[in-house]
Amino acid sequence: MTPPARLEAAIALLTEILTATNRPADGVANNFFRARRFIGSSDRRAVSDRVWSVIRAHRRLDWWLGHDDATPRLRVAGLLLLEGTKMPALQDLFSGGKFAPNTLGQEERAVLRRLEGRNLNHYSMPEPVRHEIPDWVFPILEAQYRDALGHELAAMARPAPLDLRVNTLKTTREEAQAALAAEDIEAVPAKFSPWGLRVQSRQMITTGKAFTEGLVEIQDEGSQLVAMLVDAYPGMRVADYCAGAGGKTLAIAMRMNNRGHIVACDVSAPRLAGAVRRLRRAGVHNVEQHLLISGDKWAKRNSQKYDRVLVDAPCTGTGTWRRNPDARMRLVAQDLAELLPKQAMILDAASALVRPGGKLVYATCSLLAQENEDQVRAFLSRHPTFRSRPLPETWPTGPGGAMSLTPSQHDTDGFFGAVLERVP
Repeated sequence: MTPPARLEAAIALLTEILTATNRPADGVANNFFRARRFIGSSDRRAVSDRVWSVIRAHRRLDWWLGHDDATPRLRVAGLLLLEGTKMPALQDLFSGGKFAPNTLGQEERAVLRRLEGRNLNHYSMPEPVRHEIPDWVFPILEAQYRDALGHELAAMARPAPLDLRVNTLKTTREEAQAALAAEDIEAVPAKFSPWGLRVQSRQMITTGKAFTEGLVEIQDEGSQLVAMLVDAYPGMRVADYCAGAGGKTLAIAMRMNNRGHIVACDVSAPRLAGAVRRLRRAGVHNVEQHLLISGDKWAKRNSQKYDRVLVDAPCTGTGTWRRNPDARMRLVAQDLAELLPKQAMILDAASALVRPGGKLVYATCSLLAQENEDQVRAFLSRHPTFRSRPLPETWPTGPGGAMSLTPSQHDTDGFFGAVLERVP
């Protein structure tokens, strides 16, 4: 593809992402490229990079353009100018030729000329704008991180690394590393997870033999640590109460060496169905799926029968913003207000499954204390038959002894995890 054609594709993809307000950007992008298989891998990467650079600069671009409803064309063109492209070169890209974007209109040119020779960042930008986070989130994080806030926000602004979890049902970490190297994929051991590998550069993993044969699974190191926190052993009964597409279910089954019984629960049938192929590829066969529906008697029949119950609760996802920058644009204060009672309700329901002496693990991919430490304190006040179990000092922990991961301190997604034990 020519540079103008790549730009036109980027504008088309950005338009679809901004229009699909209820769908994650990576899912929209996957569908976009699947429908355009004529776009080769290098062009696909160039188009994606351009789109994600615009998404990562969303608030700063709005500030420069003067409003928050600028067209995708203006956003793409504006970022090019702020990156150093000159106006004549920009107009050459927007030539209106075959496969190129239409020429810039008079009003577009008038807006864009104000940006020529400027830099993306500016000293007079409000702090939330400079750091690309919603206004209402900024004071919450400021109160939590204080002097460390700048480091945390800077880390959240950087792209996330690519982490893999080695499937020890089929291989070892060293063997998986060698298998990836045979595909010219350099990977190094993760810092915290004994199952983790970090890929050193951007690579296509999912088409390679190591992935298709189930030797590795794409999973952030922080997510792997949540699965470790469950501390499930062969022969146990485990419930993954908010299993989704089964990422942590897979890791738990691997830890149990396929022995024992896992029930992967979720309220979404499509999400549960999406896990089936992953389970088969990984060689996992000790997992049963259960769809949670209103009036379901399953929980009552299984009261206090599980050794481990994981609640990977629905949350704001603030810990994943470096990986999902589009989520910053969509999160509003009402989302948090609605999530907090839902998290408490899920915790209460899931806790009924835990046997005496068994453990309930509460986890989120949020950085907000309201969803993390505050939820745990409130749960313990409602359920005196449970007690908090602090983690060993070797774990990355925060206040109260729970697992607390941040992009700045641990170079993982932001994750929280607390272990709660039903008193024997």
